[in-house]
Amino acid sequence: MYIYVIFIAFALLSWIISARLNSKFKKYSQIPVGYTGKQIAEKMLRDSGITDVQVTCTPGHLTDHYNPATKTVNLSESVYGSNSVAAAAVAAHECGHAVQHAYAYKPLAMRSALVPVVSFASQWVQWILLAGIIFVNSFPGLLIAGIILFATTTLFSFITLPVEINASKRALIWLDSAGITDYSSHEQAKDALKSAAYTYVVAALGSLATLIYYILIFLGGRRD
Repeated sequence: MYIYVIFIAFALLSWIISARLNSKFKKYSQIPVGYTGKQIAEKMLRDSGITDVQVTCTPGHLTDHYNPATKTVNLSESVYGSNSVAAAAVAAHECGHAVQHAYAYKPLAMRSALVPVVSFASQWVQWILLAGIIFVNSFPGLLIAGIILFATTTLFSFITLPVEINASKRALIWLDSAGITDYSSHEQAKDALKSAAYTYVVAALGSLATLIYYILIFLGGRRD
């Protein structure tokens, strides 16, 4: 019973944080700085001595990401051409990941190593867990396999936390040192990135709660 309450609480919290993030982004998108997201990304890469990473525009809203496989900083349409505090924070954050990659930041390397496993797990884990729950008494190993697969996605979520937090720290330090932000806009950029970080925290904790739920199903099924 308690686990269902926890799930509902996490779902509600996730919705609140997502709504808050969108509200922050919209608010700080109205405050201009001297460069567009594209220009900021290119400048931060140059200042960091990185010459083999391209900055591209990707469709969608808040779809920004760094792809270590293709060495591209992919900025969403609302960031790429915008000269706002929000765009500056997001662009610098994604370049923070490129800097991590260039300097072999260990948590990023660990997360990248898990990507193939997590991709496989994400594709099959729900079906394996469903079958495992149905046949928990007949074929308990099936549910164990599902739990192990799901555990890799939970581990991925927790490894993501230091990666994202470190990228934001790198972004804020560079924005100040490069003169992109001043005292006021620094706090605004920090606030925007902090709101984004909360989404990763909730996702990690929600994944952990779900993992515990499946473990309890297994233990309960084996006792029956």
